[in-house]
Amino acid sequence: QVQLVDSGGGLVQAGGSLRLSCTASGRIFSCNTMGWYRQAPGKQRELVATITSGSNTNYADSVKGRFTISRDNAKQTVNLQMNGLKPEDTAVYYCSAHCSTVVGWGDYWGQGTQVSVSS
Repeated sequence: QVQLVDSGGGLVQAGGSLRLSCTASGRIFSCNTMGWYRQAPGKQRELVATITSGSNTNYADSVKGRFTISRDNAKQTVNLQMNGLKPEDTAVYYCSAHCSTVVGWGDYWGQGTQVSVSS
């Protein structure tokens, strides 16, 4: 079993910053790609940013230059520093991880944390 616990959401004014954190726990051998997705009301879940165990990163065009993803492989954590937040960033943000356990590789999700940006 793998559990992802994400946190750090909240309400912020446009132009403000938030930092999201996510920790993977359980009988994990290793996690390859970890990342963040978001889902706004009435919209499909979309990729925000991902990072591999070798620290290769990928960002959605809409967040490039404003968001920074990082991870600590030893602690199985992934963070998302969000600066210059815009009202259109309002969504539930979900942590994801592709991890190896005794049953093999699988994709896991956090419970989600709400980010709300007021104009």
